[in-house]
Amino acid sequence: MMVPLGVVIRKTAGVTRWAKWAWRAVAVVPGATQADWRELRRDGEAVDYHAATVTLDLHHTQTEAYLHALSAKVPSVFVILRKRIGVDAARAPFKVVMVTASPFEAQDYCENGEDIVESVPMPEGLVALIRDFIEAHHEEEAFSKRRRDKLAEVPAQDGIGDPRIVQARDVYATPHRARRGRLN
Repeated sequence: MMVPLGVVIRKTAGVTRWAKWAWRAVAVVPGATQADWRELRRDGEAVDYHAATVTLDLHHTQTEAYLHALSAKVPSVFVILRKRIGVDAARAPFKVVMVTASPFEAQDYCENGEDIVESVPMPEGLVALIRDFIEAHHEEEAFSKRRRDKLAEVPAQDGIGDPRIVQARDVYATPHRARRGRLN
C-alpha cells in the first residue's frame, strides 16, 4: 500500500553561534499534493515549509515493525533527511529521502552517519490506516526451536595442528623433527 505524505519542516533560529538555523521535521500531511519547499506559515523567525511529498510504502512483511511503532507512547513515522550540497542548498538545504513507519528501517538510516532521522507524530487518520493494514496482513510467526542437524555433530579437533595453540606435541610435525621417540 502506498500513501502520499507531505513533509513539513520547521526552520528556527539556531541556539549556538556555529549554527545559524535549526531545521526539524515537525509533521506529515496524508494525501498532500506535490510541493518543493513551499512556505506554509511564518511566526517571527520560525518558518514552516512543505518540503516535499513522498510516498509511504507499507509492506506486508513489515507488519511486526508497524505494530512496534503503533505501540509506542506517541505513534510516529520517521522522516529521513539528507543534507544537500551545492547551489540548491541555499534554497532547499535538505532532501527528503523517505518516510517510513518502521522503526527498524529508520534505525538502519541512523547508522550511516549521513542522514538525519526525525520522529514525527502520526496523525490519527494515518494511525487508523496503518492499524487496518496490520489487521489485514499481519500473521503471527509461530516460535519453533531449532534442532541441531545430526550431520553437524562431528567432534571438533580442538586446535590440533593449530600453530597458535601451545601443545605438548605436534601431531603434524615432520619426521625429521622427531627426537628420542617424541615429537616437538
